[in-house]
Amino acid sequence: MYICIMQQNEGNLGRGALYPPLPERMRPRSLAQYVGQRHLVGEGCVLRKMIESGNLSSFILWGPPGVGKTTLARIIAETLDRDFYTLSAVTSGVKDVREVFEKAKGASLFNQKGAPVLFIDEIHRFNKAQQDALLGAVETGTIVLIGATTENPSFEVITPLLSRCQVFVLKPLEAEDLRTLLDRALKEDILLKDKDIRLEETDALLRYSGGDGRKLLNVLEIVVDAFAGRSPIVIDNQVVTESIQENMAVYDTDGEMHYDLISAFIKSIRGSDPNAAIYYLARMIDGGEDPLFIARRLCLSASEDVGLANPNALLLANACFETVSKIGMPEGRIPLAEVTVYLASSPKSNASYLAIDRALAKVKETGNQPVPLPIRNAPTNLMKELHYGDGYKYAHDYPGHFADMEFLPDALAGTVFYEPQDNRHENTLRAYLASCWPKYYKP
Repeated sequence: MYICIMQQNEGNLGRGALYPPLPERMRPRSLAQYVGQRHLVGEGCVLRKMIESGNLSSFILWGPPGVGKTTLARIIAETLDRDFYTLSAVTSGVKDVREVFEKAKGASLFNQKGAPVLFIDEIHRFNKAQQDALLGAVETGTIVLIGATTENPSFEVITPLLSRCQVFVLKPLEAEDLRTLLDRALKEDILLKDKDIRLEETDALLRYSGGDGRKLLNVLEIVVDAFAGRSPIVIDNQVVTESIQENMAVYDTDGEMHYDLISAFIKSIRGSDPNAAIYYLARMIDGGEDPLFIARRLCLSASEDVGLANPNALLLANACFETVSKIGMPEGRIPLAEVTVYLASSPKSNASYLAIDRALAKVKETGNQPVPLPIRNAPTNLMKELHYGDGYKYAHDYPGHFADMEFLPDALAGTVFYEPQDNRHENTLRAYLASCWPKYYKP
């Protein structure tokens, strides 16, 4: 059970120590109050069904900040009357995890409604050893794990743990959801409901929120506080913009516009502008961004944007990730800067990125086509009797280490997924492919 105790003092209704920030004051306590994510919690949808059935299994909530991940975990535990433990992967270690397990074992003896819930915020920050420590308790049902992450769990969560958890994707809040939050805050919040607040325009409020409900309510509170006791409080786009410009540090609770900056950083690299890229890198470092988050993005950029135009880019980006992992900050800023400049100054190609997307689309379109018999593995006599491997041409036995044979399934024979782009390295690749496959590639 959750008990929210708020000391009320009608003589001090300003923002201060007696009251938590507006987003916390307006945190929903039930699904009826929860806004957004209708694809998960709407009538007949997967999470609502799980709650209504009482059969709670471990899962991971993946989505941007301020869309209700923590709130949803709390609501689920409260609705099902489960004991609720919470850890932050930023500050917790294996010892903290094991302590929760011990408490959970004791609590489960007194709660007949099911295993306690362990909520881990920023679960992608846990290293492999920390994630390994969760496996046994999840597998035996000692706890139900609910993880929250802003990063793709396919990359950040170890496979054994991921296989034991469903992944639910949360979306940025829509304009309708954000307006609902605004209306509810003005009518129900203990500090705002008695003020004469006239909301004349909402465009700037919605724009600054970026689909983040927490940020929206922070902006609203900043704007209201800017009136310093004056009444009425008339809120329009100009007032919001001026208030935010004067209070940028307070507004930007996620560390210097986290998502805007990483977007600008990657797009500057893609646009071959090392000066802009190094500037946005500096902004992120100065704002306290996780250096490994930046290093991971450099690895992705090296693959997606530089690609085969400069194959060394991925090697250097991966080396940067390993180096920053070992030496930390502030020294880690140097390899981050080196690879940032290198990627931004490299020729660009997204040919491999396009090739895998074309191939995935074809797989979805055509299903699992049979692998041609000549290139099937034949480790047993039965497989050999079924002609697995018959007709295979070992490339190294042929001139130029190339044997002309079809490797794609019959239904896809001749399909071209990879198209070399016009840069020095891929022009070399094109010439080689044209010598092997003149039907499909022209020099």
